[in-house]
Amino acid sequence: MIRRIEKVIILAVFLVISVCVSAQEGTYGAYSPYSIFGIGDISKEGTAYNKSMGGTGIATRNNRVINYLNPAAVTARDSLSFMADFGLVQQNTLYRQGDLKSGNNTFNIYDFIMTFPIYRSSAFMVGITPYSDIGYDFSTIETNPDIIGNTGNIEYDSYGTGSVYQAFIGAGATFWKRLSVGAEAIYYFGNLDKVTNMNYSDDSYRSLNSGSELMIRGVTGKFGLQYEQNLGGNVSMVIGATYKLSTGMKGYATNYRYAVQSSVTDSLRHHVDTLAASGLRFGDELGVGISIRGGDKWNAEFNYLRSDWRKSGMDKAAGFAVNGESVFTTTVSQSFRAGFEFVPNRNDIRYYMKTCSYRLGFYYDRAYYKLDGNNVNSMGVTLGITLPVFKYHNGISLGVDLGQRASTRNDMIRERYATFVIGFNIHDLWFRKIQYH
Repeated sequence: MIRRIEKVIILAVFLVISVCVSAQEGTYGAYSPYSIFGIGDISKEGTAYNKSMGGTGIATRNNRVINYLNPAAVTARDSLSFMADFGLVQQNTLYRQGDLKSGNNTFNIYDFIMTFPIYRSSAFMVGITPYSDIGYDFSTIETNPDIIGNTGNIEYDSYGTGSVYQAFIGAGATFWKRLSVGAEAIYYFGNLDKVTNMNYSDDSYRSLNSGSELMIRGVTGKFGLQYEQNLGGNVSMVIGATYKLSTGMKGYATNYRYAVQSSVTDSLRHHVDTLAASGLRFGDELGVGISIRGGDKWNAEFNYLRSDWRKSGMDKAAGFAVNGESVFTTTVSQSFRAGFEFVPNRNDIRYYMKTCSYRLGFYYDRAYYKLDGNNVNSMGVTLGITLPVFKYHNGISLGVDLGQRASTRNDMIRERYATFVIGFNIHDLWFRKIQYH
């Protein structure tokens, strides 16, 4: 067993390093023009299982999969087993603004999570997942004749990269066979880079380069509970709730500006701000959910999440606002999610496809910021399947998310995307007593 644990730890360290290296090399964890605002795009949490269920999981109790959306759900696992989940994601996106069209593809490691039993009806989990991503690269050309008539053509190049990750460790316990409670300690860390270059066609003018480099660190906590009630026969209901604390961020924001002409570079501004002093905070989050399960045959779930970012200070914090001004305002984000799972016959020995789990989900999300008073909304439908592999509860989960963010109204950019996820669920019995005959 010790050797198995060592192998898992080595694999976890390798994956964490891989994720961090990817961020340092400037690869896009996500790509969207909207990631220029705030801390970027907040990731849709959950494993491949959760994602194909519309993002639900607050009221999910399933001993076959890892569900880290509610720390209380870790108690649903087999008390004699080790479980791990590793995910990959690819997103294909089409953008449109007026008559302008573009597209982009990204591929990235998504998460790595492990759970272990503690004692009887208690267990803990540890993992690392992305929290937010910045990825954009676009150019604009000055068209004002009064300006270009004096200076020549001016081109603005803007790009940004980076991610904020969350590493967490949590534990849960069950009381009176119905009530489960759990708690997590979460550590945020990451680097975000935003750059804007202003280039003149006339060589007599110096190009101006400006940007910000942010290093973000922070610690918060998350609490969850689930209550399960039998409704008669093999039908049961679970009510779940989670709450994540708002927390102040530490770190630094380096704002710079320099001019370039031929081989000469002049620094015009270089200033380092402490994020803690600027009052930067991540919003709190309240989530509630209800699920109805029919034995090992089907499951339906609905979730609602609310996160308040109005006191984040992001519109004035260094690295997010220029000269104390911002083009976005933080607000209250909301999410409505629903999912349904169906298994024809888990124990069928003749038809493999009847043993698979089939899922369908829907979601509607409102972003944590507004642009010129306009909300940025997303909606989509999800599909998924879990293919059983070998014995116990090992499986490969496949999912697709077909959705849209914003619209072309109010001169906004419309995104239509197809996101493909694959998750590997590893399940092994480590603590059973082997009987010899």
